[in-house]
Order: sequence, then structure tokens, then C-alpha cells
Amino acid sequence: MKSHDTLHTVGRRRLIAGIGGGSLLSAAPGWAQAQAFPNRPITLIVPFPAGGVTDVHFRGLAQLASKDLGPIVISNRPGATGTLGPGQMATTAAPDGYTLSVVPASVFRQPHIAKVPWEPLKDFTWILGVTAYSFGVAVRADAPWKSFQELIDFAKANPDKLTMGTSGRGNSGHVAMEKVSKLTGAKMTQVTFKGAAEFMAALVGGHIDVVPDGGWGTMARSGRVRVLAMMTPRRLPSWPDVPTFKQLGYDVEVLPMLLIAGPKGMDPAVVKTLHDAFRKAAFDPAFQKVLDSDDQAVLYMDAAACAKYGQERFEEERRIVAEFGLAQPQ
Repeated sequence: MKSHDTLHTVGRRRLIAGIGGGSLLSAAPGWAQAQAFPNRPITLIVPFPAGGVTDVHFRGLAQLASKDLGPIVISNRPGATGTLGPGQMATTAAPDGYTLSVVPASVFRQPHIAKVPWEPLKDFTWILGVTAYSFGVAVRADAPWKSFQELIDFAKANPDKLTMGTSGRGNSGHVAMEKVSKLTGAKMTQVTFKGAAEFMAALVGGHIDVVPDGGWGTMARSGRVRVLAMMTPRRLPSWPDVPTFKQLGYDVEVLPMLLIAGPKGMDPAVVKTLHDAFRKAAFDPAFQKVLDSDDQAVLYMDAAACAKYGQERFEEERRIVAEFGLAQPQ
């Protein structure tokens, strides 16, 4: 027969075990919840300066997606024609879904222009495509050119006198104007900026003459700039009197997609969570209102479509860089 002390000890041990077991069980839901994605803020890199068209659009998208994902912090990392931010993410971020980047089309061109420490077809986990820029050629409202043809005629008669602001050598607007230059002989001097916030301010301030890019919508509506031509496949509903390049006789079309991606090796379940939240946000009418200011529309792509788009763009950009001699000396 066990002594009273022995029974007391055994009972005490059982009580402790019961308390411990109860603690583990009661803590289990909290532990599981702590492991669920996401459980801390997500960083979304925007590879252009704050206040520009890309920044404004993706801040709006992030605000809507945060309803399902929790806090999303915008990190502006401009540079290298919009490839600095995505490149840093691809080479340094953990593939846990907490660091993402907006990926512009220039990511598929830059490796053909200069040596970079990342590969666009291998080092990203695609989440979705969201929209595309509406690129056009804008000048100040008081500029003497009332049409794109007048601008081209002036550039032909005055080689390199006009200054053209872009977000970097080899960006989509620059390449489009190189194509026009090849067709017409019109030459302009390129001036590079980190993004739309900078080159639009320079245009309105009289520091440059032409912008072949996006981000001019608000200033055009306020009467500060004039849009001479669109690079889009069709005329924009908001600017029905502005012809496209193709309508003007130039076989040039620009519709650069904006994608969201993470580093390679992400968990498919995490990718799905991110995809579903951002897709829901993209189709929210509030996001379309954000895009309306720059005459953009939601152009959704799932991950597979992003990968296909990337492969096609990568090969197309290889040809363009070679054709126009854009590659930098190694």
C-alpha cells in the first residue's frame, strides 16, 4: 500500500501533467494561428520614386489587399530603369512571401543591356499581372508642336536639339522612340530620370521638351501638358482625338505589363494566398478609380500567364537590344 506522501506526490504529478497538457491544448490554436501566413507586415517594393504613377497605383492596390493580408509596407527603390528593386529582392530576400516587388517589363530587357546578378526567367516566383502602362508622347501645353508629325519634323530639322525624358536607357518609351527615329531620321537627346514623378516635373518646369512614357494623365487633364500620340494598341476613351503610333503610320506598339513577384522558391500555398488577395484588390472598383487618372485598365494575368509573358518578352527584348545597339560594353 502506498503511503500518504507517495499518493500526494503521484497526485501532484498528475495535476502538473494535467495543467501542462491543458496549457499545450489551449495554446495549440494560437500556435497554429501564429504559423499561418501572413502573421506580420508584407513589404511590397515599388521600383520607382514615391509620387509617380507606379507608386500611386500600387499604393492603392496594397491598401485594398491589406484588408485580407494585413499591413503592406511600400518600399520605393528606384534605379536601373526600374530593375534595381526587383533585382535586390530576387538576390537577397527570403522566399517566405514577406518581400515582394512590382516587376516592370524592363526586367526582361535589362539583362541584354548590362550584366546583372539575377535571371528574370529563373529568379522570380510570379504571383500575378495587374495592369499595363498607357504610354504616350507628351509635351508642355505651350509647346509649339500641335501634332506628333510637327514634333518629328522639328527633330529631323534640328538633330538632338530636343531633350526627351525617360526612366532609363532602354526603357519601353525610349525603345519606341528609337524605332520612330530609325523610320524617320528624327533624333532627340535622351535625359534619364528615376521615374515619372521626376520627368513629368522636369517637363512641366521646362527642363526637357518631350516625354514618351506614362504618368501624364493628371497633368494633361489639368491643361499643363499636351498629348500628341499614343503607343497603345487603340486610342484611349479619355483622349479620342489623340491618334496611336500605328494610325500615324509607325508600326510601333507599347503595352508594358506590371507584374507582382517574389523570390524563387516560394511555397505554392503562400503564392495562392497572395494571388487571391491581390486579384481581389485589382478587381475592386476602387482600384479602377485609381487607374482611371492615368487611363489604365486592369489587365489580369495568373502566374502561368506571367511566366509565358516573361519568356516571350525576354526573347523579344534580346532582338530589340541587338537591333538598336542598346547593350553596354562589358
